Amino acid sequence: MAKNSPKIQDLPLEKIMGDRFERYSKSIIQERALPDIRDGLKPVQRRILYSMFVDGNTFDKGFRKSAKGVGNVMGNFHPHGDSSIYEAMVRLSQDWKLRDPLIEMHGNNGSMDGDPPAAMRYTEARLSKISTEMLRDINKATVDMEWNFDDTEKEPKVLPARFPNLLVNGATGISAGYATEIPPHNLGEVIDATIKLIDKPSATLDDLMEIVKGPDFPTGGILQGAEGIREAYQTGRGKVYLRSKTSIQEIRGHKSQIVITEIPYEVNKALLVKKMDEMRVLKKVDGIAEVRDESDRQGLSIVVELKRDVDAQGILNYLFKNTDLQISYNFNMVAIADMRPQQVGLVQILTEYVKHQEDVVLRRSKFDMEKAKKRLHIVEGLIKALSILDKVIKTIRGSKNKSDAKNNLVKEYQFSEDQAEAIVSLQLYRLTNTDVTELQKEDKELTDQIKSLDTIINDHGTLMKVIKKELRQVRDTYADDRRTKIEAKIADIEVDTSVLVASEDVRLLVSHDGYVKRSSLRSYQASDAGDNGLKDEDYPILDQEVNTLDHLFIFTDNGNMIYRQIFEVDDNRWKDTGSHLSQEIGLANDESILKAFVFKNLEEKGTFLIGTSENYIKQVAFSDLLPGRTYKSRASRYSKLKTDDAKVMDVYYIPEDGNGQIYVFTEHSYASAFPLSEVPVVGSKAVGVKFVSLKDDDKLAGYFLSTDESDKIALLTQRGSYKQMKLSEIPSTSRARRGVLTLRELKRAPHRVSLVTNISGDEQLSVVTDTNQEISLDESSHQNADRYSNGSFVMDPETDGNPIRFVKNVIEK
Repeated sequence: MAKNSPKIQDLPLEKIMGDRFERYSKSIIQERALPDIRDGLKPVQRRILYSMFVDGNTFDKGFRKSAKGVGNVMGNFHPHGDSSIYEAMVRLSQDWKLRDPLIEMHGNNGSMDGDPPAAMRYTEARLSKISTEMLRDINKATVDMEWNFDDTEKEPKVLPARFPNLLVNGATGISAGYATEIPPHNLGEVIDATIKLIDKPSATLDDLMEIVKGPDFPTGGILQGAEGIREAYQTGRGKVYLRSKTSIQEIRGHKSQIVITEIPYEVNKALLVKKMDEMRVLKKVDGIAEVRDESDRQGLSIVVELKRDVDAQGILNYLFKNTDLQISYNFNMVAIADMRPQQVGLVQILTEYVKHQEDVVLRRSKFDMEKAKKRLHIVEGLIKALSILDKVIKTIRGSKNKSDAKNNLVKEYQFSEDQAEAIVSLQLYRLTNTDVTELQKEDKELTDQIKSLDTIINDHGTLMKVIKKELRQVRDTYADDRRTKIEAKIADIEVDTSVLVASEDVRLLVSHDGYVKRSSLRSYQASDAGDNGLKDEDYPILDQEVNTLDHLFIFTDNGNMIYRQIFEVDDNRWKDTGSHLSQEIGLANDESILKAFVFKNLEEKGTFLIGTSENYIKQVAFSDLLPGRTYKSRASRYSKLKTDDAKVMDVYYIPEDGNGQIYVFTEHSYASAFPLSEVPVVGSKAVGVKFVSLKDDDKLAGYFLSTDESDKIALLTQRGSYKQMKLSEIPSTSRARRGVLTLRELKRAPHRVSLVTNISGDEQLSVVTDTNQEISLDESSHQNADRYSNGSFVMDPETDGNPIRFVKNVIEK
């Protein structure tokens, strides 16, 4: 039976869902979430204002329970939940949300702290005085009316809106596929711009922006970004920054405090205070002693009290950047125009508003004219009747009843039906000479009124003059001073790291295998000497006392550079191993730490000297290795290596205007020396220039930079032979030379250079082998040798292992 029923249709689900959702979307776009471009109201807001107006709940009468107003709206015009209607009513009363609230409310209507309003049974409400301008002349057929949801009453499709409410109070809403965010504006500026547009219909956006500088939020604040404002007024979309109004005040005891008197629009004050206090508790920013909300009925006041001798401006900049003390505000000016949602700009909003006012004033004038004509017709009849009063009385007395009297008056004296009705309804006390005079006066006034209204209706210029006059009256009555300050440029927020971290001296360790840690001096001093937490085969590359605000540069032998500020290094006990760099930055399996440097700031003017096993050398400016935006997750490249097995041999830092001699050795014991000035400063990604002239079967063994002529050369061969030489044994020539031999060549088991370095008079040298043995070298037992000596044996590679590195220890005197 069901299959044969003509009422049942077999349709695809996609078609049904699409059709139903289309209807739903249209409904919530036009009937719920977006404001009308003419009166700036959503349907629920319009219904609230109209319902309260119809009920006589106006500013010149007493307050009434909010629940009564909500019930009337729900029962007569808006068949939705009472909570949503009450929320809309409350928002219309909140002077921190609306620039000019449309409803006055007694009782708790919420707060800037996000507190909910009291239940509607406790609060009382009425229309505000400025709401009368939204509803003025609505009873004069100025707007179209439509039946309500149950066809029992009529409601307006739009309010007369005698001021541009869409701009003055702004709007916010979300619907299907559309959202709107229109900021509030200053009433006086908006009306002046409207008058400007009436006077000059061809006015450009720039013309109007000479008057409307930008939004004027009820909470004040400082709005930055003239370009964003202009883009928003032109296209309907734009981004600006809104920051709090703050001041830094000095207080006793070398302390200062930040006082916040205005916060950005729609920022929750309680959450803002909580966020700033959490930063104090968690020590995300050092120097905040206390955060207090001192707001009262006198106005908003948040006080951030600071500790002694701290950078107040630096802390304020940090708060601007990391809290809602400054926010980005995104214009998205969408409104219903011509029955559809449109992205609108300033010119279009005011143009549509002026069109609406033309229609309102024209319809009002026609209504008033029709009413005046009807009254004039009656007045003319009364004057005529009084002029033949005796005859009229005689006719009325001779009539059977009221109806017969009206018919007789019409028949005998040519009165109209309406005039006859007015005559027979005339009270006896009106039959005086005084009343005749008043009627004649009223006749003249009505005639003049009709003439004036006729001019308004038929002359567009006069019509526009009336609109301008009434707009000026609204402006003079309700306009106030601008609250939001407009700044053309967006201020850059530079946060000094010193305000984030307490300046503290700590112990820093960077190991060859890539472990990094910082420890308190107390933990370091409490640990046993040599108990640094590293594995037996690992060793420190850097171990020194530093400050948490210093900057760490770590260089690997694969040409990667890792930057950290000391406070970013994990804090561990000195006896712990620390964290490995690979936990944050990927390192190759065979990659190890070559050198690490600590600097007080990032404004060094020096260079880094870099030599590679591929026989290249170069200098890179400190400024070329400054950390980038992604430094925490990615290493930067400081040297380009052409082959996979190539390594960086060593890295030296040379201060500004530094000099010295570079000494380089090959495995076949060729050595050359040349001044640092011969090495060019190139980019971090360049390979550099040729280091030395190598024979085909030779390769680099090592190099060092010396700035002290009294240094000595320490050289160790693969056979365990050690010798010392003066620097003068290597003649200074120029870069890319082969140099001179520093070992005597043997036919059987020749010596090859394994390690080379320079030592000063206060350094003790030792050798570490691949079996993790450390062999001390007594400098006093080794005389300075010439270039033709092969030195003396200090170790046996077969039993001690192969030498892998020198260790320098400072001799305490």
